[in-house]
Amino acid sequence: MSKENTYILGTNKEELTRLEVQHKVWSSEAKRGWDLAKFKTGQTIVDLGCGPGYCTEELARIVGKTGKVIGVDRSDIFISHLNQIKQSTQLSIEARLSDFDTLLLDPDSLDGVYCRWALAWISNPKEILSKIKDALKPKGKMVIHEYFNFSTHQTNPERPALKKAIATAFKSFQDSDFEINVGSYLAQYFEELGMKVINIRLMPKLGTPGSMIWEWPKTWYHSYFHRLVSMGYLNNQDVEDAMKDIKELEMLSYATLCCPLMIEVIAEK
Repeated sequence: MSKENTYILGTNKEELTRLEVQHKVWSSEAKRGWDLAKFKTGQTIVDLGCGPGYCTEELARIVGKTGKVIGVDRSDIFISHLNQIKQSTQLSIEARLSDFDTLLLDPDSLDGVYCRWALAWISNPKEILSKIKDALKPKGKMVIHEYFNFSTHQTNPERPALKKAIATAFKSFQDSDFEINVGSYLAQYFEELGMKVINIRLMPKLGTPGSMIWEWPKTWYHSYFHRLVSMGYLNNQDVEDAMKDIKELEMLSYATLCCPLMIEVIAEK
């Protein structure tokens, strides 16, 4: 089941590196959510849309040998990477190659679910949440991290070419059949599914030149702006000018980069 071409940023070596940077930026937020959900030793947890498995590994260290983490992804490459983590660490991990629509989970079998940046790239997030809810045990919890407002993504000071490229990326998402700001709907979805929201918080990130927070969107620019050229939204000169803008901003000690606003929603069955 190879669906590499369906990934918005691909699944090549460059993307693995980008995702590692991303994980370093967001790992502390993930762990905070897991603590609030009381993920612990002996539990069975699904990492939904696990990617190459950086969170899966950390979750597996939490549940220990008596628990299990099921990492689910539709990418052969990412699941292969997760299997390498499993073999090298001997952690209690099950790497499962599946998309969300065909994913099979036993009813009342899960203590928890973690999902980050997966629902934003599918057209039926509420349907998938309903399926996952059925697999949760009573009092089982979901921890979801998704975009709340992508339009907050901006630099100060602004640079015209970079501003145009970021706005064009947002437009490409709006033109798709998925909802990039799915995080703004999560509380409503959970209420309609009969789940109780037990925590909700926004997670802003503001980067300065040279910081890891700055590097995270910068790696994304390198990947996605070029894809926008192949999609017909930008041309090569647009990308060159945008990347020149980010380099110029990095020369300014006072420059800031506001990342797209994220939200955490934790819900209990």
